[in-house]
Amino acid sequence: MLNFKKITVHNNPRTELHDALGLTGAEVSINTLSAGKSVPFVHAHKYNEELYGILSGSGYAVIDGEKITLKQGDWLHIAPAGKRQFFADNDSALTYVCIQTKAGSLEGYTATDAIIEQ
Repeated sequence: MLNFKKITVHNNPRTELHDALGLTGAEVSINTLSAGKSVPFVHAHKYNEELYGILSGSGYAVIDGEKITLKQGDWLHIAPAGKRQFFADNDSALTYVCIQTKAGSLEGYTATDAIIEQ
């Protein structure tokens, strides 16, 4: 059994990676909203926080009624209870990655979880 799996993501409006890569600790999706389009619903989560990274374009999110502008290079963390909806600007598509994990579940990270070989 290999310790890795590689896929190529094409220009789809939404690609969920948990099934494609066999993820067991996170959901990761790549999303593109066409210019002037939006996610067609407001949502929150019971347990999962989300981290959004803007890969290209511009737009905004409405979180708990507050409008947050977004552009390439921005990163946004949203707690589970935050009510959110995403929009692309009228003159720009918006492409972003969303990483979803259970809030409070991180027990280690790079510096504390790494096994360094000498």
